[in-house]
Amino acid sequence: MKKLLSAIALCSIACSAHPVLAQQRFSTTVLNIGVHLIQAEVAMRDEERSQGLMFRQQLGSNEGMVFRFPENRPVCMWMKNTLVPLSVAFIDDAGKIINIEDMQPQTQDAHCAKRPARYALEMNQGWFRQKNVKLGTKVDGLPK
Repeated sequence: MKKLLSAIALCSIACSAHPVLAQQRFSTTVLNIGVHLIQAEVAMRDEERSQGLMFRQQLGSNEGMVFRFPENRPVCMWMKNTLVPLSVAFIDDAGKIINIEDMQPQTQDAHCAKRPARYALEMNQGWFRQKNVKLGTKVDGLPK
């Protein structure tokens, strides 16, 4: 019994350390873009922004992740260890979309905001195009 408990404890430590097995979820918020509601996980701290959507196998059709930066600044995103093809919308402090970029899984290409941004919203690739979301569109419900 003692060996079994030790093995279970060791597995739980190993499993929690392996990102594929332990995909951390963050707090969520509801964002609104026109008539579209998005259930978005929120990445506000450096370590949350660094992890992002790495190792996720899938996203729901109206699920994504919003990254909040401390201030408007140059922002670039990449897809290291990210398995799902994504589109990212860079958003300014007023909540307006600056530009949208498509990103391929497991690449390290830099996808950057065209001007300083406060937020980046990652969704399944093509989501913004499918919903007819354009540059300049306002995103409501962004975390402060």
